[in-house]
Amino acid sequence: MHARPRKPILLAAVAALTTVAPAGLVGRQATPVVAVRFAALVDGNGAVLQDAVVMVQGDRVVGVGSGSRSVPAGATVRDLRPLVGIPGLIDAHTHITYFWDGAPGTQPWAQHGRRRTAEAVFLAQESARRTLETGVTTIRDLGSREYGDLSMRDLIARGAMVGPRIFGSGYGLSKLRRPPEPGAPAWPRGRIADASEIEGAVAAQADAGADVIKMYGSTGSGADVTGVQTFTFEEMKAAVDAAHARGLRIAIHSYGPEGGRDAVRAGAESLEHAVDLDDATLAEMVRRGTVYVPTIDHNRYYAAHLEEFGYTAEQGRDLDAYRARNLETARRAVAAGVTFAMGSDAVFTGFGENTRELLWFVEAGMTPAQALATATVNGAALLGREHELGCVAPGCLADLVAVEGDPLSDVRVIVDGVRWVMKGGEVVVDRRRP
Repeated sequence: MHARPRKPILLAAVAALTTVAPAGLVGRQATPVVAVRFAALVDGNGAVLQDAVVMVQGDRVVGVGSGSRSVPAGATVRDLRPLVGIPGLIDAHTHITYFWDGAPGTQPWAQHGRRRTAEAVFLAQESARRTLETGVTTIRDLGSREYGDLSMRDLIARGAMVGPRIFGSGYGLSKLRRPPEPGAPAWPRGRIADASEIEGAVAAQADAGADVIKMYGSTGSGADVTGVQTFTFEEMKAAVDAAHARGLRIAIHSYGPEGGRDAVRAGAESLEHAVDLDDATLAEMVRRGTVYVPTIDHNRYYAAHLEEFGYTAEQGRDLDAYRARNLETARRAVAAGVTFAMGSDAVFTGFGENTRELLWFVEAGMTPAQALATATVNGAALLGREHELGCVAPGCLADLVAVEGDPLSDVRVIVDGVRWVMKGGEVVVDRRRP
């Protein structure tokens, strides 16, 4: 049973919410105004506005107020009370083109390896829909073959496909573990034999239209939790510099602490997965503003689906043990003041469980408000879009989520209580009870 919304609260910070932009309304008269009413609105910083009204025009928020008097004359009213509003959520680590249809006799990784990218992009519409149902309206997709993530991004942006807003990376940069095969070079596809190819591999992703660069700085994926560093500090720094020279941010994957330490030192904007980070590395993350995306829940997902993936009981125990180290590292990072962003590392049937990561964040010591911030303001800042995403204020994209219960009392309200979702001014999910 979900927690009931608290008795009326107005925090001091709520003044920032009660802002109306009449000039914006006047300048956009051709587009109707929609007034969305919530029992309360909780922004990404935890400020609360009771009896909230959010004015939406086109794909943007043009005003926020409280009570019936703030509803503009002639506006279409969407009354969602007694539901509580929060900003559209951001999943900072996904692989949306990894799709498994569950056909008998198949396993996810094997099927993924055989599937053509065009087919994967089409089928992944189901994963996109399930993602929206969790309240996630924006994702950062970190690794896809043949730029399938960028194709999905563009199809969604033009309205040809329904799904979350995508910031894609194209091919992730990985170290070749054997001599390159004769023929076309592998580095345009992110597979790097030596440091001289790093700049070209980054340039290839940038030229293809990538929004962010991804580098695999260690082993580790699926049931493999080894975390052996694959790129040196100098190679990571070369990738960071090449990305920054093209105006792009970079996320570095490292399951282990050594690769995590070097990723931070090299200047990556975000560190993905890493466990057992020492106190000096955590302090350096705070100093640099490096965002930690621990993806704790994705190993829970693999362990929960051992049979589907063909993993052994021993591999399941290894996944559980790694997750425990991941959680302990997150707990220490919370205490140290490291900035987190919510990332699910969703693959295959993991879409639809995108926000379970918030449960681990609370277990690691965050308040529900801090956990909400990881999926809103922190995720938006990581994308460099803090003035458009993860916010509910004039000028922000009209990404709104209605939940049943009080998200500041129980984070499960965000995970399990999503009833209605608007993305860019369009209602994409409506699961309200009659």
